[in-house]
Parts: sequence; C-alpha cells; structure tokens
Amino acid sequence: MTDEPKLIYIAYNKPVGIVCTTEKIAGNIIDAIKHPQHILPVGRLDKDSEGLILLTNNGVVINQIIHPDFEHEKEYIVTLNLPLRNQFLKQMAEGVNIGDVTTKPCKIKAEPNTRRLFRITIKQGLNRQIRRMCNTFNYQVIKLQRIRVMNIKLDKLKIGEWRYLSEDEISELFSLLIRNQ
Repeated sequence: MTDEPKLIYIAYNKPVGIVCTTEKIAGNIIDAIKHPQHILPVGRLDKDSEGLILLTNNGVVINQIIHPDFEHEKEYIVTLNLPLRNQFLKQMAEGVNIGDVTTKPCKIKAEPNTRRLFRITIKQGLNRQIRRMCNTFNYQVIKLQRIRVMNIKLDKLKIGEWRYLSEDEISELFSLLIRNQ
C-alpha cells in the first residue's frame, strides 16, 4: 500500500524575470521557489509580468483552473505609458481583435486618482493577452501585475515570496471549481 502524496497549494508573488516553466533553464519558477516536493505552476505569467501564480501537485486542479471552457477570473493591475482614455476602456471591455482572435468581453475600470493605471478582470488566458490588447490601441504596458486568480488574492505577499493556501481558500477554490463543471 502506497501513501498518497500530500496535496500542496501555493500562492507565489512572481517577480519580473522569472519564467513559468519547469524546464531546467536559468530563472525558472521551480528553482525560484525551491519547494522540496514536485509542484507545477497553474498556467503562466509572462517573464515581463509579476504577481500571483498558483502552484500545486494536484494535476486535476491545474487542468480545471487553466481550461478555457471554465472561464475562471484573473484580475490584474496595469500601468500604461500614456494616460487612459474613456474610449480605450470602453473598447477593451467589449473585446479586442488581437490578430488571430477577438478577446472575450472583460471587466475594466480606471484606478481612482491615477491617470495611467487600470484594473482588468479577464476570463481568458491568451498568450500576452493584456499586452496585445493594449498594443492594439497604441498603448504600451509598463507594468502588469496579477493580483487575483479566482478567489485567491495576492494581498500582502511580497515579491519573490510564497505561502501555502489557507484551508478556507482551498475550500472556496474547490467549491468554485465544482460549481463551474
């Protein structure tokens, strides 16, 4: 009889420069975290972006979170090179043709008392999606930070640090996954 491995659920505040891969290359996420057990990132966050990424050894959870059919929310704070225009926010919310695909509608709002920051919640995870959406309107993303995946929030986790998810977070995560099946 073999013991089942203990299930691990981690929230990591990925710094810019870390690559979300298990390949043995410099700056990979697995080496950055240095967890003693085999874990995998849940999806990706590009090298130029920072913020929340989940890691686990539960393959079923990985597939349920990243599969596009389930449309799980991911929230970001974005800093642009130029001041926001209302028309930009409206068009971004409706969906943007980024070449090979039109993005799904999303939630977007300017951050109060700022000129170049906005919050965006997407339910897709296309390659460099937010950067490509902004580029369509001749904006460049200066900083992209993921602050939430489903119910898991970055909160006060410092860049480069990780923590285990709480029992409450795990319970709520599973109830959301079950609800979306």
